[in-house]
Amino acid sequence: MSAPARAAREEPQAPALVISDSSETDPIGLHTCSVPRLHLPSPLFRPEEYLRAPLVLLDDRAYLGFTLRHVPHRPGLIVMLADPDDASVYPRAAAIGADAVIRAGENLAWLHLRLHDATDCRYVDWQELLAGGGAEPPPAAS
Repeated sequence: MSAPARAAREEPQAPALVISDSSETDPIGLHTCSVPRLHLPSPLFRPEEYLRAPLVLLDDRAYLGFTLRHVPHRPGLIVMLADPDDASVYPRAAAIGADAVIRAGENLAWLHLRLHDATDCRYVDWQELLAGGGAEPPPAAS
């Protein structure tokens, strides 16, 4: 194996980035997920963290602070919706280039699979994760 390829493999995988301005310790329901993640409020994440993260989860309540940062569109951005009756989230999610919108507490099996895939996390109990069903993808943001 070449030195650059070996160096790329040895570089640690960046954690998934959760952007939330909520004071809750688990604003989008990920406490049971073993994937490494970095939880930061919208004013504090660095552009490098945003671009390097394999997946970014944006709490919809942090949308305004997020948009004020003028970050570029990127694949792997998922908007988490806390208010299930807020239909205005879909055009806002499309405006920032989000891949999907997920209502808090719904599609968690799909989200956990997506997080594990994005971070190459190998420590997962697949039987437990898939037993509850709900691994279908949510509707697209656009």
